[in-house]
Amino acid sequence: MDKLVNADEAARRLGVKPATLYSYVSRGVLTRRKADDGHSVFDAAEIDRLARRGRPRRPAGGTELVIESAVTMLGEDRHYYRGRDAIGLAAGWGLEQVAAWLWDGTAEGWAADPQGVAAARRAQEGLAPAVLPLERLQVIVTALAVADPMRFNLDPAAVALAGQGLIAGMVDALPGPGTGEQRPVHERLWRKLAAEGADPALADPLRFAMVLLADHELASSTLAARVAAAVRADPYAVVASGLGVTSGALHGGASLGVETMLAEIDEPGRASFAMGERLRRGERIPGFGHAVYRSGDARGEALLERVRSAVPGHPRLAVAEAVLDEARRRRLPAVSVDLPLGLLTHLAGMPRGAGEAIFAISRTTGWLAHAMEEYARPTRVRLRAAYTGPLQ
Repeated sequence: MDKLVNADEAARRLGVKPATLYSYVSRGVLTRRKADDGHSVFDAAEIDRLARRGRPRRPAGGTELVIESAVTMLGEDRHYYRGRDAIGLAAGWGLEQVAAWLWDGTAEGWAADPQGVAAARRAQEGLAPAVLPLERLQVIVTALAVADPMRFNLDPAAVALAGQGLIAGMVDALPGPGTGEQRPVHERLWRKLAAEGADPALADPLRFAMVLLADHELASSTLAARVAAAVRADPYAVVASGLGVTSGALHGGASLGVETMLAEIDEPGRASFAMGERLRRGERIPGFGHAVYRSGDARGEALLERVRSAVPGHPRLAVAEAVLDEARRRRLPAVSVDLPLGLLTHLAGMPRGAGEAIFAISRTTGWLAHAMEEYARPTRVRLRAAYTGPLQ
């Protein structure tokens, strides 16, 4: 490369906004590199070739919406919260610190409203024991909303305060021991979900996972949350919108597939058969490949290593390693963050669907950060359809 240019200059040469520039990176249209100071730089010749060729067309069958945001940037194999590497933050931060960073709020005093938690628990009394945790969260958020008459205050400080109580309430209202405790969110969630006798060393990988899952730019659930916020829906309604989309099989439910697959494999030698049966049924192997990180999801590798290090002698780790070995042998796509998340819940004996709940509670942080951006905008998000129906 003869010359490197920074992001501002690259966007200027292409005649696009910085958000569009980084969308080209996430789609593999442009190559982004890091300078010694950590800032993004681009090959000037590559930029000029793209400028001569014109703006890249959207891939067939895909729809892409670009919204300017300062919350999260997607890199080649990982994401960044307001410019800071999420994997690096996960080394020592909890969800509270990430929320404070994304919301410009505080990491202290996360407490749920006792009346709201009581209402959310009563609302679940008629639910069957087999109801998935994510489905319980949808009921819980609605009950917490009704119990908060001040939820329509959309000032940033008020939204941050509501978010603290909302996330704490989502955890405290789940079935299981412990309510109203002034402990880190991941510890409270561990007490709710982990089986009795689960290795407590896995609580730290849970913290690590929650930091990684706090946001991921304009994922489908986040777009839904932003659309709700754009019409000034209250923070609880924003989160309810995100939860509804998270329940989709192509979004937050990927870890559920991993949980199911691991539960079916009683010993390492059965890994190949279980994976093959999924392919026979026309299913994909869960936990591998990512729509954005085509060359590998560094989040998945980082969380996987965290789980391995926490319980190196766990007997069920051998099953997971057999799945990974078979995936490498068959040249499946690289591991995504969904596989170690499902593995974590499996090793901790958590109930079926726990990975979805961990995802949703963590991602509430990002949904509210994006909502704050929308609340500050004078105009709303308004998509347009390309009509393809009949004409009279």
